[in-house]
Amino acid sequence: MTILESRALGAGIARLIAPLAVAAAMMFATTAHAGIDGVTVASGNTVNLTASEGYISIADGGSVYSWGYSAAGSAMQLPGPTLIATAGETITVTLTNSLPAAAGNVSIVFPGQTVSASGGEDGELTREAPTGGTVTYTVTLGGPGTYQYHSGTQPDLQVEMGLYGAIVVRPSAASTTCNYSIIPAGGKAYDHADACYDREYLFLLSEIDIDIHQAAEQQVSGPGPIILPAGAYHSEYWMINGRAGPDTMAAAGDVLLPSQPYNILPRMHPGERLLLRLVGAGREMHPFHTHGNHVRVLARDGGLLVSETDPAKLAGPLLFTIPSVPGGTVDAIFEWTGRDLGWDMYGTTDVTPHTCDAAGTDAEGYYTVGVSKDPSDPAFAANYGEYCADHDKPIPVTLPSLSSLAFGGFYSGSPYLGALGSLPPGEGGLNPDAGFTYMWHSHNERELVNNDVFPGGMMTMLIIEAPATAIND
Repeated sequence: MTILESRALGAGIARLIAPLAVAAAMMFATTAHAGIDGVTVASGNTVNLTASEGYISIADGGSVYSWGYSAAGSAMQLPGPTLIATAGETITVTLTNSLPAAAGNVSIVFPGQTVSASGGEDGELTREAPTGGTVTYTVTLGGPGTYQYHSGTQPDLQVEMGLYGAIVVRPSAASTTCNYSIIPAGGKAYDHADACYDREYLFLLSEIDIDIHQAAEQQVSGPGPIILPAGAYHSEYWMINGRAGPDTMAAAGDVLLPSQPYNILPRMHPGERLLLRLVGAGREMHPFHTHGNHVRVLARDGGLLVSETDPAKLAGPLLFTIPSVPGGTVDAIFEWTGRDLGWDMYGTTDVTPHTCDAAGTDAEGYYTVGVSKDPSDPAFAANYGEYCADHDKPIPVTLPSLSSLAFGGFYSGSPYLGALGSLPPGEGGLNPDAGFTYMWHSHNERELVNNDVFPGGMMTMLIIEAPATAIND
């Protein structure tokens, strides 16, 4: 290893500590919400966006010259604001081009929606805003689902530079009927009884070819147009929601990441349904892998996958890894219950003894009948949702003594959910609620680095929290 490589690795490890500490602090919070930050646009209303230049931060300690959309009056952000609206309604998007003159015209296309435009100049794909000018798009939203928006002007340059964002379209008049009980913060992805979720998270996947960004930065003060460097496309950074890991886990709106306001640190309780909204915003395919369980695909590109013979039944595949393709979106449901672990995940010796009797189990054998996961409820059960067939089963290994263990930052001192145990001074501390953690990441190994510095890239962590833990993401 060279001195420069050693320093880069040290910088990467040092950068890793801060987001993980933030992640630990976030576990103490008490307010739950659905998990997607964005701009909610009511029917008939206007959202004003500006395309401008700026810099994003990469977790290896560097910064990258980029372009991005932002709410009018705000600095450039990457990705652009997530627009949240309702199916069938009409909204207006006004775009102002504040990019340097060398960048040329700029625009927005809205795949999956019906659009008309005024102002600006005619372009090949869409109406464009010239330098310093504006263009207005009238967007009639299609069906519910996850979509994206991006520049339709020289997309090989402008999309690469960061001119993209996500659109979340919610059902227009969905009934509240679901085939299972959901938490108040949950909702429906589609107007279907099996499309309900408890929590939702956006995973907007993209990448950076640093040569293109550097070429744009070098040419942007000139007369233009910007000429792309010759040669094959070669990405060096991979991001979720505009951040490369481990910055993905830092708090949303972190002051150290002013141009990258959106984080991604999915959290859930056992038995809940977590909706992943995946958006392929770049030009590469990314195989996104969820440790802990497979995921059930609900929809692709806003199209709900239902059975050909029975529309009341969903027909999406159960996947080990979700293939996210350029320009495409996938909605998928992830569930984790601890079923068939083969041992009592709440423990019977390390924590307060708990019950899991047959009278309190539902049809699938989970401890949910007549008990509550609300600590203020007299019927509260710390092991709410436990799979009772595994109750009282001992963990099938004998843990070594503390002196023989190597402690990871997320180890709580105990193998049991919600149970803290002994740790040597200075060890652990990133998991104060004693959750179970799983890495979620690209299954392309080279995408787990930041320009060859590991760990980083397209990765974050899922945290399974004990039922008594309030979740604020």
